[in-house]
Amino acid sequence: MSSAIFRIMGKIPQTGVRCTQNVFPIPHARQSLVLGSGNFGSCLADHLADSEHEHPHYLKEHVFPDTIKAVGPELPDAEVIRSVDVLLFAIPTEGLRDLLTMMRLRWDVQNLPLVIFVNKGIESGTRALSLEIIVDTCGQEVAKASTFISGPSFAKEIIKRQPTQVSVVSLSLQHAQRAAAVFHQPWFRCYTGTDPIGVELAGALKNVYAIAAGAAAGLGFGDNTRAGLITRSLAEMTRLGARMGLPRVGDLFLTCSSPTSRNYTVGFRLGKGETLEAIISTLGSVAEGVTTTKGLHEIVKDLGVYAPIAEAVYEVLYKGVSAADMSRQLMAEPAADSEVDLPERAGGPVEELLRKLGISPGPEKAAH
Repeated sequence: MSSAIFRIMGKIPQTGVRCTQNVFPIPHARQSLVLGSGNFGSCLADHLADSEHEHPHYLKEHVFPDTIKAVGPELPDAEVIRSVDVLLFAIPTEGLRDLLTMMRLRWDVQNLPLVIFVNKGIESGTRALSLEIIVDTCGQEVAKASTFISGPSFAKEIIKRQPTQVSVVSLSLQHAQRAAAVFHQPWFRCYTGTDPIGVELAGALKNVYAIAAGAAAGLGFGDNTRAGLITRSLAEMTRLGARMGLPRVGDLFLTCSSPTSRNYTVGFRLGKGETLEAIISTLGSVAEGVTTTKGLHEIVKDLGVYAPIAEAVYEVLYKGVSAADMSRQLMAEPAADSEVDLPERAGGPVEELLRKLGISPGPEKAAH
């Protein structure tokens, strides 16, 4: 890639990046804006610039290319937004609806840039994935053109150019392929697809199960416990994700196995006896699994899904149950069939979202 000028903005609720020269291997791509300067937003800005500045808050040991410059804290005006070729959202899901509402007044829907989302969560209160938030705030056409990047990808390893593989998906295969062309590098392999709902759901749910895995480690449990927990978490994800595409095993395994994961860290500290309030106030970054657990709790109740691990995380986070007590309750569950039983309404939420998008949830979609 050739050099570029990026500007990382801070505060929307966590910022963006702008590039003003040719850097993308797609025709006529000249500029980019990354909204979100946390770990992942900063890492992807660096990746696109193909890096010498230090970030004051995140990835402090890395020296960023001098082509990246901060802008903001205000959201850029319409002229700037309409001048970019790639617009990447790397902010927590909880802030996405407000940001998109502001963006809708600034961008030209008839001449959209390539729009990419990398957040992983379920909005509390509405139980909405990012795709549903997009269609609610910006309409069907923007939602159908939006692209999502997900997969086992810690920022600290991407920024060191360590081999990483991700899914790049959209309801529009053409947009997924364009986004993959933007990000694909010898150390960053992209696999395209057309199942954003399945990829989003898996990316959001694994954060909840990472909290459970961290709590188990905090309680002093070892590899047997973690392996069993990941296996049963995958079973729950399959129940919850029926008709939504195959859950992404790599993301689940990585997030449930590494202290680098923010969600795992939250669980580990809960297992050690810390309060959630103390953990959140000192974590230094957002663990999306904490808020996603609320939305997931409502989905589990609505669908009638058997998801004891997800419910256990909710009890620990929001009902004051200790991780140790919840561990004992989980292990006291009666012996069960190892088969994954799918609830009668398993496909309901995705069919409702497809209807919002103007897509008929026919047999071929339901079985996808």
